[in-house]
Amino acid sequence: MAIDRRREAVGGGPGRQPPPAGENGSLPPGDAAASAPLGGRAGPGGGVGGGGGEIQPQPAPQPAGGGPHPGCCSAAAAPSLLLLDYDGSVLPFLGGLGGGYQKTLVLLTWIPALFIGFSQFSDSFLLDQPNFWCRGAGKGTELAEVTATGRWDAGDVANWTSPPTTPFTVAWGAAGNLSNSSGADGGDTPPLPSPPDKGDNASNCDCHAWDYGIRTGLVQNVVSKWDLVCDNAWKVHIAKFSLLVGLIFGYLITGCIADWVGRRPVLLFSIIFILIFGLTVALSVNVTMFSTLRFFEGFCLAGIILTLYALRIELCPPGKRFMITMVASFVAMAGQFLMPGLAALCRDWQVLQALIICPFLLMLLYWSIFPESLRWLMATQQFESAKKLILHFTQKNCMSPESDIKGVMAELEKELSRRPKKVCIVKVVGTRNLWKNIVVLCVNSLTGYGIHHCFARSMMGHEVKVPLLENFYADYYTVASIALASCLAMCVVVRFLGRRGGLLLFMILTALASLLQLGLLNLIGKYSQHPDSGMSDSVKDKFSITFSIVGMFASHAVGSLSVFFCAEITPTVIRCGGLGLVLASAGFGMLTAPIIELHNQKGYFLHHIIFACCTLICIICILLLPESRNQNLPENISNGEHYTRQPLLPHKKGEQPLLLTNAELKDYSGLHDAAAAGNGLPENATANGMKSM
Repeated sequence: MAIDRRREAVGGGPGRQPPPAGENGSLPPGDAAASAPLGGRAGPGGGVGGGGGEIQPQPAPQPAGGGPHPGCCSAAAAPSLLLLDYDGSVLPFLGGLGGGYQKTLVLLTWIPALFIGFSQFSDSFLLDQPNFWCRGAGKGTELAEVTATGRWDAGDVANWTSPPTTPFTVAWGAAGNLSNSSGADGGDTPPLPSPPDKGDNASNCDCHAWDYGIRTGLVQNVVSKWDLVCDNAWKVHIAKFSLLVGLIFGYLITGCIADWVGRRPVLLFSIIFILIFGLTVALSVNVTMFSTLRFFEGFCLAGIILTLYALRIELCPPGKRFMITMVASFVAMAGQFLMPGLAALCRDWQVLQALIICPFLLMLLYWSIFPESLRWLMATQQFESAKKLILHFTQKNCMSPESDIKGVMAELEKELSRRPKKVCIVKVVGTRNLWKNIVVLCVNSLTGYGIHHCFARSMMGHEVKVPLLENFYADYYTVASIALASCLAMCVVVRFLGRRGGLLLFMILTALASLLQLGLLNLIGKYSQHPDSGMSDSVKDKFSITFSIVGMFASHAVGSLSVFFCAEITPTVIRCGGLGLVLASAGFGMLTAPIIELHNQKGYFLHHIIFACCTLICIICILLLPESRNQNLPENISNGEHYTRQPLLPHKKGEQPLLLTNAELKDYSGLHDAAAAGNGLPENATANGMKSM
């Protein structure tokens, strides 16, 4: 064909375009072999969600006649490909994860996860809404007043033996919210009343001193110390906001700073300031001071979480990243399981707060024992510091210089005069694929953590009457056990389906649980009103609990996997910034819970519907993500751009693929000229070849 001959005649000229990616995002055999030192191995694809044949990060060649691609430099200014291939050259030279020093550093990233778990779940104990009654009146008198309003039976008062233990429930008074009320149809503990209306609030809250029944093992917490009940109950929700809002701002700001000045300085300064603000929280004199200091505590906690997550990912070879990250998650959940015992041991909220923060004192030693991320130093071309750190690694691992088979140190010596090149997360706006991947994962994270509260409320809210869930500890450990089961399932699913396949499966489960809970339960409720239907409210409650457990299980996995996925596909030069965006989105999702509670559950149903619709959108968007399992981490923005979409299922042998390979893609540059000389072309000629007759 004339177009093909013309293209081949000028194929070696300066105007030749770089070959596009292949069907699965991989290079054709010839190009893949030529670029083997940078991309690692290239093999046939296999398995659902991608396998060994996925794209490896490659530096994008600069098109002729155009400016440089965002994040890349010209060929003359580019550093050695050997130095850019950290997973393929530098990490094997250092012994991979087999080196003793690397194992020590990974262990040092796991230990603080326990302290982080304590801090993240402290709100359940510091700000738990206790049962309260007017001091001096006694429980029986107060209950008699409530009986006068028509909320209690006379027999219920006689059965009362202790403050009710229903989680997130406030008994009488205006401090409660609708989701924090659940009761039983019978038994020794009477059903708890719904939040009284405005007229009842005026009578029940006409008291100057209160007695409290705290269910979390503490003798006193923040609510009981400053009487945050009745007209002051809204301050509890503001205190809950403060930690989450601090985390959101911390993720966004410390992420950008960590990409600019390094992971180590951000980690160390965050440790210092969380000690200052965290210990000062225990000395708060009023709830305003408490909420303000909790904001700054959350800000510093975000810096610790973010930098440790990035350091952990950047230390590991491709095959070990997920399991090492999951170990840190299990350690954090150990903190969640130990929190009730810690609260029972402390007995006072101030002692508990101090005990949660004091272990961070041990992390001050990280200044002398934890180095900067070598991967980040290499990616930002700080080769002088990278050389010193490599020598430090080889000394700690007792390695011989002869082990440098690929000549990493020799190449490093040639590049010592190069100036550092740091990148901010805002550069991602000028990319074609990278920003889309990050936005998709942000929406997934927001949806996963946002809808998790909807399922938790349905299971432990006032609608479902389950005797097991009337105890604070049963409620607390039920949520923790579901999270643990979710993480265990993630380990199995991701191993077989990959990152994208696993995320898609858990999102489908979340959507199904949400839609069935919204639709099927309403249908059952209508049928239960007919006496001949054979359905009762107990059937509806059992379905609600089942869908809620499945939804909490799947949504927790969606949120966690979205964060990990982002850490893998975001280039090293902006990894903390990308992680900050996804973690901040997760924080926004969690923030919807106290917002709904502050408005006394108004708009809850719409809240659930919106997130249910988001799950359907996310299912479609997940298919646009690349597969990062067993792939080298991208080091710069051009590497991240080459993580493109691949088919979820590999096409069968002999089947025509929907995505064309490099050999099938043709150059359209000569199409105009060919149209002008149309007399020289056959009638069945097309731009991509000859049309079959």
